[in-house]
Amino acid sequence: MRETPRSQGTAGDSRAEPPQPRSGRALAHTTGAFGSGTPHRSDGRPPQTPRGARQTGPAGHCGTTPPVPKWPASFLVALPALCALLFAVVTWQVAADGPLRSLDERIELKIVGSGPSTLTGLLADLGSMAVALPVLAAAIAYALWSGRRPEALYAALAMAAVPALVVPLKALIDRQGPLTEATGYYPSGHTATAMVAYCGAALLVRAKWTMPVAVLLTVATGIGLVLRGYHWPLDVLGSWCLCGMLLWVTSRRRRSSSRTPTG
Repeated sequence: MRETPRSQGTAGDSRAEPPQPRSGRALAHTTGAFGSGTPHRSDGRPPQTPRGARQTGPAGHCGTTPPVPKWPASFLVALPALCALLFAVVTWQVAADGPLRSLDERIELKIVGSGPSTLTGLLADLGSMAVALPVLAAAIAYALWSGRRPEALYAALAMAAVPALVVPLKALIDRQGPLTEATGYYPSGHTATAMVAYCGAALLVRAKWTMPVAVLLTVATGIGLVLRGYHWPLDVLGSWCLCGMLLWVTSRRRRSSSRTPTG
């Protein structure tokens, strides 16, 4: 079937004439030289992008999907700085018996014992070594199986750094516990263990749902510790700030090591 109709000539006219354009229609092939076959649009728009030159989306399919937005660099710099500032203020207030410490103790004495004891006990136990370490160990094994040894190494180093940082601070601050005369409660070791284990595992697994779940487990651990009377609220907040800096440092080291070419 021809693209254009033949010219309306006489039956005996054998002279070939170029196709005449009709008003309101675009010719399929009209550019420069007649018969070149180069695709062209009569409305002035450029021809269709060749399939090979199209940008692919995240899944490898052709399309024009924009790149996935990333956190701005200013946020990545401000986050550890904010953690460091909060940790310094909280530690200073706890060590110097400042107004924040007095407020912290009044709040704790009002809310301690709230909630079902079984539930709050389970939440507090999320920060124990017996519960948190197997989760991180499974994520490390998965990273090793995936061939990401540097990431697995830094996750293990982050967990090893928890007692190295928390134990000296406990001895230095020497804060008494809420319901006991024993001291050495700031910062919270259970909170630090939960945050580094669960968030570190989420960074290794790299699934979209893992980090929200890790944050939820970390917050639940702190709530359980406070409601059970195992720690003051500032003990938990100080651990969150400290481990936030720790996770930021180790995650940066993981990314830099993964970009380093191996020979």
